[in-house]
Amino acid sequence: MPESSSRKKTTYTPPPKKNAVKIGSPRWVAPLMVGFFVLGLLWIVVYYIAPDAPFIGDLTYWNVVIGFVLIGCGFVVSTKWK
Repeated sequence: MPESSSRKKTTYTPPPKKNAVKIGSPRWVAPLMVGFFVLGLLWIVVYYIAPDAPFIGDLTYWNVVIGFVLIGCGFVVSTKWK
């Protein structure tokens, strides 16, 4: 009886490695995020402590909006933090 040819399996070769992906965020993200949070909070606090300050008193109710916009910018920057 004829003998069947034996199957030769090739050895497994893994696919080539891709370039390493840097995990983490740039160094400027955390300080900028905290800076926006603190600056927004300080803007609102200073408005309520000294509403007649030269620059702050001229904006009246827009001070709260400016403070919340700064805090919102902190949240936008925080989406870049890993």
